[in-house]
Amino acid sequence: MATDFPAEIRALRSTLDSIEAVIDPAALREKIADLSSKASAPDLWDDPESAQQVTSQLSAAQSELERLAKLNARIDDLETLVELATEEDDADSAAEAETELGAVRKAMGELEVRTLLSGEYDQREAVVTIRSGAGGVDAADFAEMLMRMYLRWAERHGYPTKVLDTSYAEEAGLKSATFEVKVPYAYGNLSVEAGTHRLVRISPFDNQGRRQTSFAAVEVIPLIEQTDHIDVPESDIRVDVFRSSGPGGQSVNTTDSAVRITHLPTGLVVSMQDEKSQIQNRAAAMRVLQSRLLVLRQQQEDAKKKELAGDIKASWGDQMRSYVLHPYQMVKDLRTDYEVGNPMAVFDGDIDGFIEAGIRWRRGQENGTA
Repeated sequence: MATDFPAEIRALRSTLDSIEAVIDPAALREKIADLSSKASAPDLWDDPESAQQVTSQLSAAQSELERLAKLNARIDDLETLVELATEEDDADSAAEAETELGAVRKAMGELEVRTLLSGEYDQREAVVTIRSGAGGVDAADFAEMLMRMYLRWAERHGYPTKVLDTSYAEEAGLKSATFEVKVPYAYGNLSVEAGTHRLVRISPFDNQGRRQTSFAAVEVIPLIEQTDHIDVPESDIRVDVFRSSGPGGQSVNTTDSAVRITHLPTGLVVSMQDEKSQIQNRAAAMRVLQSRLLVLRQQQEDAKKKELAGDIKASWGDQMRSYVLHPYQMVKDLRTDYEVGNPMAVFDGDIDGFIEAGIRWRRGQENGTA
């Protein structure tokens, strides 16, 4: 059956209207004007952290407005192409319109997902921690594969990242790693990646070539902001300093610049060794600790609300995604059932489909429709 282009174009315009009602282009333009004013202040870079936040927010807002404008223009162009194909009975133009319709639908779906990110901290930048789990050296290698996957995903989108801490395993891979994704809505997007990831493959570390199952945990927290007021008394923390180290225990520097902060009431531990000075590492570690305490406070509040509401639904299971390299090739999310048959592309950062499906699944859970 031939595509009903007029109906498809009407549906696209209707969806775009719904998206614009949420994003509010007029408010976005006001935000851009305000951020542009701040960005042009002569003393902007006197506070580099604040300056980076302003420029990052400005870039994200401009990008969002540009995406809306481009989608509007693409729908207009599609309508023109359809009219041309119809008037001249041009099969090539009709085929081109069919292809462009699919591409516009995909772009619309991606932008629509953005409107589902309305959680309290969804607009924040993200701090991601990956830890190897059961599976020995394979699990450590898997943790490193996951870290590369997320860094490649950020690179594909042009999102700045900063590795804060890496703890290398003895033989290969990572015991743990922590990095920031420094763009608005990084937390909203990546929060659906939190959970236990499972890898099944022929182990490259097993000289008998046996199949190995290994696990890694992904934690995603929103980056703390000055307005969050998470008070951490000095009496509640223990600070240890040590020398930074690289793979295989190789010394990165010869001074005790790395910092480990233990939050005594909760047992939370944060290590930081990316910066050159102990002072900088301590400040970065405190920021991540405060972010984790913020999440802990939110979880406690959510648990209390569920208890009061009598909500006994289980949270996400221990294992949320499987990456299978043998005996077949597949990556499958066990919450959404979204799957792809090309694990290598996924490990190279092609995870937008999983993130989009996860965000839609989460919204369905919140609305009680999934």
